[in-house]
Formats: sequence, C-alpha cells, structure tokens
Amino acid sequence: MPSLIDIRRRIRSVKNTQQITRAMKMVSSARLRRAQDRVINSRPYARMAAELLGDVVAAAGPELVEQLPLLAARDEERIQVVLITADRGLAGAFNTNLIKAAQQFLADHREQQVELELVGRKGRDFFIRRPVRTSGETVGISQNPSQADAERLARKLIERFTAGEVDSVYLIYNEFKSVLSQKVTLKKILPIAMPAAAAAREYIFEQPPMQMLEKLLPDFIVLQVLEAFLESAAAEQAARMTAMDAATTNAGEMIEKLTLYMNRVRQASITREIIEVVSGASALE
Repeated sequence: MPSLIDIRRRIRSVKNTQQITRAMKMVSSARLRRAQDRVINSRPYARMAAELLGDVVAAAGPELVEQLPLLAARDEERIQVVLITADRGLAGAFNTNLIKAAQQFLADHREQQVELELVGRKGRDFFIRRPVRTSGETVGISQNPSQADAERLARKLIERFTAGEVDSVYLIYNEFKSVLSQKVTLKKILPIAMPAAAAAREYIFEQPPMQMLEKLLPDFIVLQVLEAFLESAAAEQAARMTAMDAATTNAGEMIEKLTLYMNRVRQASITREIIEVVSGASALE
C-alpha cells in the first residue's frame, strides 16, 4: 500500500498537469476564434472564385480551353500528394487520422509512383523514417499560414505538373466542420476540373478570355492551397481544445479518486494506531 506522502505527491503532480491542460485549452480557444473567422471569411471568396472561373471557361469555349496546360488530364502514372499535418501534438487523433489517410492512399496506388509533399512536422517526422518518396517538406506554418506560404507551395506544384514530373496533385488535410468535428479530406487540385458556369451571363471582357484564364488558373490553385491551410489550422485548434478539455476533466476525476483513496489510507492508519494504543494499554493492566 502506498504511503500518504506518495499519494499526496501524486495528487500534486496531477493538479500541475491539470493546470497545464487548462491553460492550453484557453490558448487553443483564443486561437480557434481567429482561425475560425479566417476560414468562414475565405469560403464565400473561394466559392465566388470558382463561379467566376466557370464563367470565363464558358466564354473561352472548350476548343481553346483544351490548350491550357493546367487543364490537361493525363493518365495517373506519377501522383503528387500534399499531406498537411500539424507541427505540434496534443490534438487528439488530428494527426493520426491524416497519416492513416496518407498510408491508405499509398496502399491504394501501389502501381503508381506516389510522392509526398510533407507540410507539418508531425507528418514529416512519421514518413521521413519510412521508405516513401518525398518531394519536399515545410514546417512551422501550421498554426498561422499565410498567403505567401500558399503561393510558394502552389508555384512548386504548378511547375512540377506543367513540366510533366507528375500527372496529378492531391491534397490531404482536415476540413473544419465544427469545434467537435473535423473531416479528413482528399481533394484533387491538378489538373483543374473545369467548373460549370453559375448561370447564363453575358460579360464584356477587356482582355480575351484565354489571357484571363492564363492568369486565373494559377491563382485558383493558390486559393485552393490557402483554403486547405486555413481549414487545417482551424481544425487543429478545435481538436487541441477538445483534447485539452477532455484531459482537464479526466485530471479532475483522477484527483477526486486519489483524494478519496488518500482519506481511506489515512483513516486506516489512524485506526491501526488506535488499535495499537488500546492493545498496549490492555497489556499493561
């Protein structure tokens, strides 16, 4: 049976852990509000950008559109996968689910050559020790991604696709649904699937539609990468806040159990001492 000192030390240790998890929950909650605002504000912009692109594609005509390299569909012999994980842990199953999805994708495409672009320290640390092809890594941006980060990655993906190094590009990331729900998403961004026009509209273009598409298509890739970054950042903070809330609750329950156990041990010790005193007094009579 452990001594009272050991139990008190254990309670003190759990209380310290509870303070840490409570503080991390509060920090994640504050960061989640900012990340959630960025995601909510970006979604209408992404939707309108897709609609605008569809209108320009319809105006350009299918014959001209087929000449654009970012729309060229090829047999998927070489596939680029961008895995977006977090730089830190303590977020429940956030990173584990993403890594499992990447492993499943690799298993489903054994016959193709798949290369991983690793964004986030957790995904990098997992796959760097395994026999998989990687094309690069980016760390330190998971909690506060910027447009410059998205442009840098999108430029690399576009260059590899147009040069024929890869035939398609996929993103694997966590989509933010709510504070309690994050969805692992597999999204194909290259070649770009031609979006349908939102409605029959007549535009007067200052530039020919083809010239506009040459500028809009790369920007559309940047937008999709940035959207994935923002979704992942919000999902990460939501997952960490939920995990730290559960850890704080579990620590409280453990403190209650340890306190009850300590009281029982102390009561047993007092009872034993009383019995020893009574027995000693009886022996002296």
